[in-house]
Amino acid sequence: MIDIHCHILPGIDDGAGDFTESLLMAQKAQEEGIKKIIATPHHQNGKYNNFKEEIIQKTNELNDYLKSEQVKIEILPGQETRIYGEMVEDFDQGEILTLANISSYVFVELPSGHVPRYTEQLLYDLQMKGLTPVIVHPERNSELIEQPEKLYKLVKNGAATQITAGSFVGYFGKKIQKFTADLIEANLTHFVASDAHNTHNRTFKVEEACESIHKQYGTDILFMFLDNAEAVVDGKDIFREIPERVKKKKLFGLF
Repeated sequence: MIDIHCHILPGIDDGAGDFTESLLMAQKAQEEGIKKIIATPHHQNGKYNNFKEEIIQKTNELNDYLKSEQVKIEILPGQETRIYGEMVEDFDQGEILTLANISSYVFVELPSGHVPRYTEQLLYDLQMKGLTPVIVHPERNSELIEQPEKLYKLVKNGAATQITAGSFVGYFGKKIQKFTADLIEANLTHFVASDAHNTHNRTFKVEEACESIHKQYGTDILFMFLDNAEAVVDGKDIFREIPERVKKKKLFGLF
């Protein structure tokens, strides 16, 4: 199993604070059956900036450390970039990192409370560069929860999305859990990942989520998520179903 979203690099954002905490996270991931992790530190979110070359260097250092501790997990470089207007230009300048540094997939984080007006244009511009934007944890964006049509349009136009394992199994509340399921059922998401920050209140939950996805949706949906993560680290295209609009369920016939 591959986790494509994790804050395991030590001391550079709100994830692991030091190498010891990184080690504990890697050991926990190993217990859940994870064999590769894409480290995705925050970038341009107003608090943290982590540039491509620095991330690659930190990833190499963590791999060396985990090897010395006999932990058989491979860390790959990635980046969780908060959406901003100069993202395409900074990609050209070598500051923005694709997932695993070999794929065409690049994480894009939206603010938690809204979708910036320029989002559609920026995602289009990224695609014109041959990149595929992956909107991270859309299920936790309050505007998308209220107006899922906006996400449908972005996905229909070529963006991919990644849901958080903890969202699907209810660790962010019932409203987010329901919307996460809505996204799966409408073919509006393509990856499930941990977004783990530590081993206590923001841990992996990937094994639990995969079991629940398998139970609720069957083998095909589970393997789509697993295979898509594999495709990214192999530099291949992911599998997509045709996106659909989120169906609004009627309550007691009142609407």
